[in-house]
Amino acid sequence: MEENTQIQQEDEISLIDLFAVLLHYKWMIIIVSGAAALFSVIFAIVSIKMAPDRSPMPNVYTPRAQMLIKENSSSGGGLSAALSQSGLGSLASLAGVSVGGGSSNANLANYLVSSNALLDAVTDEFKIIEKYKIEKAVRASSRKALQKTLKADVDSETGVFTVSFTDIDPVFAQSVVNFVVDWMSNKFDELGLDNNKIQKENLERNIQSSYNEILRIEREVKKLGASVGYGNNAWDIPSITTGSAKLQLELEAQRQVYTQLKTQYELLKVQMQSETPVFQILERPEVPDLKSGPSRGKMCIIVTFAAFFLSVFLAFALNAWKNIKNDPEAIEKLQLKKKD
Repeated sequence: MEENTQIQQEDEISLIDLFAVLLHYKWMIIIVSGAAALFSVIFAIVSIKMAPDRSPMPNVYTPRAQMLIKENSSSGGGLSAALSQSGLGSLASLAGVSVGGGSSNANLANYLVSSNALLDAVTDEFKIIEKYKIEKAVRASSRKALQKTLKADVDSETGVFTVSFTDIDPVFAQSVVNFVVDWMSNKFDELGLDNNKIQKENLERNIQSSYNEILRIEREVKKLGASVGYGNNAWDIPSITTGSAKLQLELEAQRQVYTQLKTQYELLKVQMQSETPVFQILERPEVPDLKSGPSRGKMCIIVTFAAFFLSVFLAFALNAWKNIKNDPEAIEKLQLKKKD
C-alpha cells in the first residue's frame, strides 16, 4: 500500500511539473502559435489576391462528366475478342483489366483514362507541354502531370463512371473533360463493344448499297427501253426482251432485299430504344463556379495546431536543457563523454 501511494504521489508531482513547465513558457507558446496563425491567415489572403498562375495556393476547379458503362450480357467473350483484335489485350492485363471471362467494360474505361494514348491525345490537343512549361522528358512529364489532375472513378453498384479534371481555369478544365468523354466514346465504338450499334451501322451501309443498286438497274431498264424505241434491227429484239426480263428480275430481287434490310433496320431501332447502350453519356461537364480547393480554413487550423504542439515540445526541450545545466552531475557526465 505504501509503495502504491508513493508511486501515485510521484505521478502527481510529475504532472504538476509538466503544467509548471507549460506555465513557465506560456508566452513563448502563445506567441509561436499566434504568429503561425497570423502568418497562415495572411498567406491565405495573399494567395486569393494574387493572379491564379502566380499564386502559391490558387483556387482550383473540378468539372465532372458522368457516363453509364453497361456490361455485356455475355460472359465477356465479345470484350476479350475486341481487346485481342485491337492489340490492347496485353496492356489491359498489365493495368489490371482481365481479358478472360471476367472482363469488365467499366474496368476497361478506367484503364483508358490512364492510358498513354489518351494522355498523349490530351497533351497534343491542348498543348499541355507549352501550357505547363515542360522542358525535360516532355512526353513522360506531361503524362505524369495529367495523371495528377485527370481522375476517374467507377461506382460498382450503379455502373456510373465519372471523369474529372482539376485546373485553375474552369473553362479549360471543362474542355479537357469533354474531349476525354468524346475520345472514350469513339474508342468504345472502335473496339466494337456495342453490338447493336455495329449492327445498325452495317445495316445502314447495306441499305444504302441496295438502294444504289436499285437505282442502277432502273437506269439500265430505261436505257434498254429507250434503245427499243429507236428502231433497232429485228434480230436484236429477242435479246433485248431477254435482257429486259433479267433486269426486271434483278430489280425485283433488289427491292425484296431492300425491303428486308429496311425491316431489320426499323426493328433494330425499336430494340435499341428499349436497351441501354454500352457507353452512354449521362451528364456533360459544366463550367464550375465553385472552387474544389484548396481549403484555406483547414490549412490555417492545421498550421496553428502544428505550431502549438511544436512550441510545447520546444518548451519541454528548453526546460530539460535548463535542468541539465543546473545539474553538476549531468554536466560532468556530458564532459566525460566528450573526452571519450
